[in-house]
Amino acid sequence: MIELTEQQLQAMDNPGAMPLHLVNPRTKETFVLLSADEYQRLKEEAYDDSPWTDEEMELLAWEAGKHAGWEDMDEYDHYPEKK
Repeated sequence: MIELTEQQLQAMDNPGAMPLHLVNPRTKETFVLLSADEYQRLKEEAYDDSPWTDEEMELLAWEAGKHAGWEDMDEYDHYPEKK
């Protein structure tokens, strides 16, 4: 377990600062600090770690194609689906 610094504790005292954002100084990656109760509530309500359905994977593939600059996605419809 990691203990919070005095600066972090002071930031938590500001009700408008929640959730608290933390930055890893090495990677500049940002994290959000939540209470264990809040994390558990969010995990139970919204977290879905079930395997992706075929429809979800197909939608993600189409989205990736659009972002990759594939303008006419219809030209790829003739490829057989892999199962």
